[in-house]
Amino acid sequence: MFDVIIAGCGPTGALLAAELRLHDVRVLVLEKETEPGSFVRVVSLHMRSLELMAMRGLLDRLLEHGRRRPVGGIFAAIPKPAPEGLDSAHAYLLGIPQPVVNRLLEDHATGLGAQVRRGCAVAGFEQDDQGVTVELAGGERLRSRYLVGCDGARSTVRKLLGVGFPGEPARTETLMGEMKATASPEEIAAKVTEIRETHRQFWLRPFGEGIYSVVVPAAEVRDRAEPPTLEDFRQQLCAIAGTDFGVHSPRWLSRFGDATRLAEQYRAGRVLLAGDAAHIHPPAGGQGLNLGVQDAVNLGWKLAAQVRGRAPETLLDTYHAERHPVAEAVLDNTRAQVALSSAEPGARAVRRLLTELMDFDEVNRYLIEKITAIDIRYDFGEGPGLLGRRLRDVELTEGHLYDRLHRGRGLVLDRTGRLAVAGWADRVDLIADPAAAVDVPALLLRPDGYVAWIGEHQQELEDHLARWFGGPGRPPNST
Repeated sequence: MFDVIIAGCGPTGALLAAELRLHDVRVLVLEKETEPGSFVRVVSLHMRSLELMAMRGLLDRLLEHGRRRPVGGIFAAIPKPAPEGLDSAHAYLLGIPQPVVNRLLEDHATGLGAQVRRGCAVAGFEQDDQGVTVELAGGERLRSRYLVGCDGARSTVRKLLGVGFPGEPARTETLMGEMKATASPEEIAAKVTEIRETHRQFWLRPFGEGIYSVVVPAAEVRDRAEPPTLEDFRQQLCAIAGTDFGVHSPRWLSRFGDATRLAEQYRAGRVLLAGDAAHIHPPAGGQGLNLGVQDAVNLGWKLAAQVRGRAPETLLDTYHAERHPVAEAVLDNTRAQVALSSAEPGARAVRRLLTELMDFDEVNRYLIEKITAIDIRYDFGEGPGLLGRRLRDVELTEGHLYDRLHRGRGLVLDRTGRLAVAGWADRVDLIADPAAAVDVPALLLRPDGYVAWIGEHQQELEDHLARWFGGPGRPPNST
């Protein structure tokens, strides 16, 4: 009997497993692929995701394998520098191979005690008041208290659950891959500059050693399960640029469309959805992986509290209430970015206008904060502007705030020296530091780094501790 079974061991599933293990939840991750993916696609981790990795002590390991890039120019690829003074200690993008992210997060989860079984696909499940019975493709049946579908855009869990997935099907498709090219860097750069005047979904970006990231519009929309060939790239490069640049030796080839869909609900009883199983959208702005790992950190501590029997009645429902609107906003901004990439005259005119508007610092800052998810504010009721927002990695008298969040617990940062968390000390830490770099008397930070309360009175603090972490005293060990 497991506490939680997770379908899918991509970044979302692996990080969710790790978050659950921080609270001693018995976790099994089922991955239908027998081996980790070998393609070397480079992805970008955004500011909020980098903050979450720092909060769990993972960032240094990721930095060893990635390359920092400026955070400017990521909205619709409009080339504007990042505004100064972004509210993060990690105001950059980290370009990193996705297999490295997958491996590090899976190692993190298994190092904490999560079990991962490869070559195991979910074929069916039934849920009741006590748990979920999961049937594997080979006929084996497993029992768990909860099931979470992190199994991608074609999620079997979502389909079996019968959750609606409304939105728009793909109307256009783009080829993406990494490969070598024999044309000179000067020739490639000049031709790309010329083509991008009218085709925004076109580029060849150098990675070094003759390797380029190649993006080119496809001739037609096909089944994504059918991988493109190098010849497909050559034909489309010739059709649009008049040359194939001598591309050869691909490292990986893929295709993506502009399908945009959002699950109607993230939870149905004891079954939940996260990552691409809950939302799909074009890769404009590089938000997909980031949205998924942020789902995982939002859900992990809440589901753990439910399993451990200390969750307030409505805590698990806040997962959908908080993350569904965030995904809606991401879907809308990717729709806008795709529209701005069109070669149609109207879209090009709007792009020119927005390019001018982004010269205003407020506009540029607004769009970058939106794409990188540091603008999110959850609705925790009336209160100061910081309430419901993430807190940057502030300096303490000794060290930094994020170093105190590695265990995934709540935290009270008290500058008054008068507050206590005695009844919640098994799940909430207290830092009494009058010199902490915040301009409020005290605050309560959730395990996902969002400010849940601001004030200075003990009774108010206890009311909010109960709201987010259940009643005082030791809870039962199970639901």
